[in-house]
Amino acid sequence: MEKELWITKIFNDQLADPANSLLGLAGMHAEKRPWADFVTMQILVAAIIVVLFAILRPRLNVDKPGKLQHCFEVIFDFVHGQADEQIGHDGPKYIAFCGTLFIFILFMNLIGIVPGLESPTMTPSVPAGCAIATFLYYNIVGIAAVGPLKYAGHFVGPVPLMAPLMVPIEIASHLGRPLSLTIRLFANMFAGEKVTMVFMGLVALGVPALFMGLHVFVGILQAYVFMVLTMMYVGAGVAQEH
Repeated sequence: MEKELWITKIFNDQLADPANSLLGLAGMHAEKRPWADFVTMQILVAAIIVVLFAILRPRLNVDKPGKLQHCFEVIFDFVHGQADEQIGHDGPKYIAFCGTLFIFILFMNLIGIVPGLESPTMTPSVPAGCAIATFLYYNIVGIAAVGPLKYAGHFVGPVPLMAPLMVPIEIASHLGRPLSLTIRLFANMFAGEKVTMVFMGLVALGVPALFMGLHVFVGILQAYVFMVLTMMYVGAGVAQEH
């Protein structure tokens, strides 16, 4: 049997029945140990984020902001600036989704540096879930912003006579976006994690620390890239001709 993380072992020992009930509702067979590492790690990341914001909310202070408030204000200002740049003057309307996506992916990428835990983004289904959520979101907000007919017009291109050629190309391009987002995030996080683990097993502690620093940088960068691409897709979806 594949080795479980300690948190997955707790879930499988204590919460196997609820998980199997959910599997039954989905038409899947019950498992002896239904919880997987990437699922429990996502739950842990979500719980950490909820706790952080629960701690932060009552401590918000305009006159004397604390260190935690400063950190999240920096993140908010950064996301707000990117939304203005990538989406335009309506960018702040979409900060909630894009900012949540950024923080969630960032925490998932970085939690792997904690001993005894691993990054859930190393598993393809996790980046795929985020990519599908992005795909659905930018299409839904695009249709809501410009209307179904104008949104469909994005697929036709500027020259109506080119529509028979442009429509299949645009459809293929849009369908390829979730795949591109998934592969980019998964491949970078998987490679970074494995390289770090290999060097930790081969050489002294100092050298792997360098690769851990690189892994942190890659984790931050990939969360940023995922968010910016999401904003670009939203910006293209909600754009209107003036």
